[in-house]
Amino acid sequence: MRRSALIDRRACLRGLGVSLALPLMESMGWADTAKGKAYRPPVRLGFMYMPHGVIMDQFWPEDADGFLSSPPPALASLRPVLDQCLVMKGISGVPIAPFNGAPHALELSTWLTATLPAADKRAEIYIAISADQIAANHVGAFTPLPSLELATMPQNWKENQEGLNEGYYSHCSYRSPTQVVPAEINPRNVFNRLFRKQEQNGDWNQSARVNGLDRSLLDIVLGGARDLRRTLPSSDQRKLDEYLDSVRSVERRIAAIEYRQKEAALEKAGVRASKRHDTDSPPIEIKIPEGDKRSEYMQVMCDLNVLAFQTDTTRVSTYIGSRPNGASYPELGFSDQHHSQTHHMNDPEKVGKVAKITEFNVAQFAYMVKKMHSLREADGTLLDNCIMMWGSGLEDGNEHTRENLPFVLAGRGGGSINTGRFLPDTQGNQGDLLTTLLACAGVPVDRPVGIATKQIEEIKA
Repeated sequence: MRRSALIDRRACLRGLGVSLALPLMESMGWADTAKGKAYRPPVRLGFMYMPHGVIMDQFWPEDADGFLSSPPPALASLRPVLDQCLVMKGISGVPIAPFNGAPHALELSTWLTATLPAADKRAEIYIAISADQIAANHVGAFTPLPSLELATMPQNWKENQEGLNEGYYSHCSYRSPTQVVPAEINPRNVFNRLFRKQEQNGDWNQSARVNGLDRSLLDIVLGGARDLRRTLPSSDQRKLDEYLDSVRSVERRIAAIEYRQKEAALEKAGVRASKRHDTDSPPIEIKIPEGDKRSEYMQVMCDLNVLAFQTDTTRVSTYIGSRPNGASYPELGFSDQHHSQTHHMNDPEKVGKVAKITEFNVAQFAYMVKKMHSLREADGTLLDNCIMMWGSGLEDGNEHTRENLPFVLAGRGGGSINTGRFLPDTQGNQGDLLTTLLACAGVPVDRPVGIATKQIEEIKA
């Protein structure tokens, strides 16, 4: 009987100087799969953003019982995959005082940080590491790209609400409290990153010869730091958090080295790649659009996100569908800017335009998650092994409220999330939500994300 072979996770389709990682397969070996255990694909975590809030009576379901059969207009495009979705009402945003005059500078910058900028450093970037980058720090060592940041519009909006740095208007990803992560707006550039040029002198085994640090020492350092944090005033916790991030970075590098050592040992023992599992879907085809329709542009960016997850090129992504201010949607039959229409003062015509814009943006999210649901992976689908979050940094753009931020989750996170439900009275804030999603994705969280005080248990399976 032929010995079962493990495929190197770095196995690639090669040709013409480019390469693409293979889709996940049951025959692949993974660092986090214990010996003798069944193959389980990793969980991927994605975030997609729309500014300016929603028309609430067209977004929130009427009741929990009718959610699957009678979704509200804003969510109608998700109907085929509503059993894979979870909608939560009651997630509050970050209170923005003392920046009450800066709702648009804060709606995106606080979305994944759940943290306000430093009040005494308004002119510079000083906020917090974002949830996507916390995840990327944990899993990025095992993929070619630690994370993938996408945007529809340039990240260069210039405004100065409350003296805050202009970068806060257009960025949701922060590698550290002082360092933004820029997003790519050109689909061709994204495509080239995924089909990356082959390294000429790359030697993965060279890294495997590096001596790793003692894991027991790291455990002592991390455990002691967590204990210390509980005794510190809030003014000192940020410094300790940055230290924890640096220690985690060392731990990840060690884990990556150990994994590559195992791969090298398997190769030396004669373990070679075998064919794909018959149930895994092949990589999707990407067609770069030539027109200027926003829907076609956003859908190819969604396709690139799907491809990156399908091939395990990355396990973390963000997509800023549009930034606060500046976006218009002529293919919907009007050229008014999104922001101007959100200050509708209950004018039915403006309300109708905002509702259409929301439906449009949710439809692009639906396009992506439906495609994920159509792709086979192991014993289920790609979507089964993802946590995809769509949402906005405001509840109501007319009054800039933040008490019930709109969020839609899609995907079961490898079985960690109970989907197919509307939770009408969720108790928690956006930091609680982000902390919970990181936990569901298997990311160790050394401290709460931003204003979080707990995990939201009713989300979990």
